[in-house]
Amino acid sequence: MPSITRHVSRLLLQPFYLARDYDRRHLKPDLVAGLTVAVVMIPQGIAFALIAELPPEMGLYTAIVGALVAGLWGHSHHQHTGPANAMSLLVLSTLLVVSQTGTQQFIVAAGLLAVMAGLVQLLMGLARLGLLVNFVSHSVVVGFSAGAGVLIIGKQLRHLLGIDFQGDGIITTARSFFDGLGAPHWPTLLLGLGTMVLMAAVRRWRPVWPSLLMGMIGSALAVYLLRLDQQGVSVLGALPFGLPPVAGLPVLNVQLMSQLVTGALAVAAIGLVETSAISRSIAAQSGQHLDSNQEFVGQGLANIGAGVFSGFPLAASFSRSAINYRAGARTTVASIFSGIFVLLATLLLAPYTALLPRTALAAVLIITAFAVIDFREMRRILRGTRGDALIMVVTFGGTVMFQIDFAVLTGILLSFAVYILRTSAPRVYPVVSDLNFRHFIPQEARPACPQLGIMNILGDLYFGAVNHIEQAITKYQAEHPTQRFLLLRMRAVNQCDFSGIHMLESVCRTYREMGGDVYLVHVRDHVLEFMKSTRFYEELGADHFLAGDTAALDHLFYRIIDPAVCIYECPVRVWKECQNLPKEEFAKTIPSFHHLTVQPTPTVTPRELWELQHAEPPRPLIIDVREPREYRREHIAGAELRSLSGLDENCGDLLLHRSIVLVCRTGRRSHLAAAYLQHRGFSRVSILRGGLRAWKAEGLLTAVLTGDNR
Repeated sequence: MPSITRHVSRLLLQPFYLARDYDRRHLKPDLVAGLTVAVVMIPQGIAFALIAELPPEMGLYTAIVGALVAGLWGHSHHQHTGPANAMSLLVLSTLLVVSQTGTQQFIVAAGLLAVMAGLVQLLMGLARLGLLVNFVSHSVVVGFSAGAGVLIIGKQLRHLLGIDFQGDGIITTARSFFDGLGAPHWPTLLLGLGTMVLMAAVRRWRPVWPSLLMGMIGSALAVYLLRLDQQGVSVLGALPFGLPPVAGLPVLNVQLMSQLVTGALAVAAIGLVETSAISRSIAAQSGQHLDSNQEFVGQGLANIGAGVFSGFPLAASFSRSAINYRAGARTTVASIFSGIFVLLATLLLAPYTALLPRTALAAVLIITAFAVIDFREMRRILRGTRGDALIMVVTFGGTVMFQIDFAVLTGILLSFAVYILRTSAPRVYPVVSDLNFRHFIPQEARPACPQLGIMNILGDLYFGAVNHIEQAITKYQAEHPTQRFLLLRMRAVNQCDFSGIHMLESVCRTYREMGGDVYLVHVRDHVLEFMKSTRFYEELGADHFLAGDTAALDHLFYRIIDPAVCIYECPVRVWKECQNLPKEEFAKTIPSFHHLTVQPTPTVTPRELWELQHAEPPRPLIIDVREPREYRREHIAGAELRSLSGLDENCGDLLLHRSIVLVCRTGRRSHLAAAYLQHRGFSRVSILRGGLRAWKAEGLLTAVLTGDNR
């Protein structure tokens, strides 16, 4: 609880820390950047309010409050918050559900929508949920922005042409546009086109000049000098003079709030996703380490402040953020300065907006809306994965054709669905050593080992993915029934829950029931701790958790898998350890072993053999048929080494009626040797049941010649 309290206090007291830690050397660059952004924000604030079909002064109020509050409580040094292009269209779509444009209820609902969305964002920041925006696909923002750009351009064409369209749908707008091309209001159209040409020329030859502001000033001068307002050109009218007033919001109107809740969630989500994307993009250039939770708090409080002071929902603006960064802003104080400059401009210049033509604002919005449509990024997404392309297309289509808030939430839910599908079906595939034995490569490139399978798991072992992982392992095991041992490489497994534990237990049971076992390598520390807490570590065995690939192969090759299979039954050399095994020279003798017809060979238990060793003579001759390197590591005291590979040459001195007990690692090679000796006429041959492994399990002593495990 104390840590939570400290966290919340730290987020809410950001203005105090900003003032305490502010370096005065940053004052001048922040002041210059704030003035530069304010010049752009004034026309944008007015224009974006008109997109939402709200009074233009609400755009300026939103710009002032948003820049001030986000500057005080935000974290990104260069991100700039205020009215945003696509956000304004989302606001309009939400508000049309509750009232007609131009009514008092429509205006009040805009402020209430901002407060509701701000509360969602604030609570997410205080609850440390800043990471959630990482799960919303970038394709949602690209698709929504492109769709919003298309709709904004369509809605502004009526003001550019000076005609009135009937209906708001994209199809109706397109039909009305082509009908209106034959009879536009020519003074309005020419003034709008002239404004666009002026802004384009300024951007082309004087890119550092404020093209939007100059276009608006130039069009207002044209109206004043040519008396265009008297020729039917629609003008904005004078803006109210004064500070942003406190709005009387109907916070107890449950019915209105219930109508706005879906739109509030969409506004909050899109606002945070856009804000995070913009802040990360600029931070990648500036090198700033971002605190997403603090940014959420800043956006939430900015929206709440905008709603309280007669504004509407806001978000970060990429264009203003980029200008802020290029202008040399050092801290969030630059945003505060921009809000102060817009406030001063509102108090001083409000009366001079009377002759500002709507067609000029339409020209500004068409240019900015076209810039929002990122054609290059859309082409990249379409050429990328199907999931990202589907999310973008659905969001774009829904934005253009249907209710915008519904389209946004659908895109967000679809991005979550794609994420769940991807994480619930991680890649699980078998690997083998490459030709240089330095790396593991997919097994398709080389033949499989008949005893050992190694599989990569590239994903978390959580409830949504374990069924897919288990099915992949089971399918592989069915395709390779001779592989009794499985090594799971878990470097990419970052999380494991109880479903993952149960899946691993099931796989282990399957392999152990067929006489094999399962081993794990590269298990991350926190996953290993969870396995210990669930007792899976103890059930599997500490020696089954291996440190690295080299150690794992050494352990499995020299202690677990059966060398008899490697030498006498396996024609391939998959692992590095296989390279020195004598395979080819036994190719002539192997077929004879497999086609011999002999009686079943008797067996003796380890305890019975030990008693025979210590009984009165004659004692049986114990012959170890393993390879010399295995014999050197450990063997039964008194056993003679006569490897199966050389048994044909080394059995000539044996007496046919001598009692012989054959020993190998597990009994497999002993059966081959017994079949061969019986075929040669030896009648008193028996096998140590379970081989040397059973001998060691009984706790009987073994002899060791050297420490060479090779």
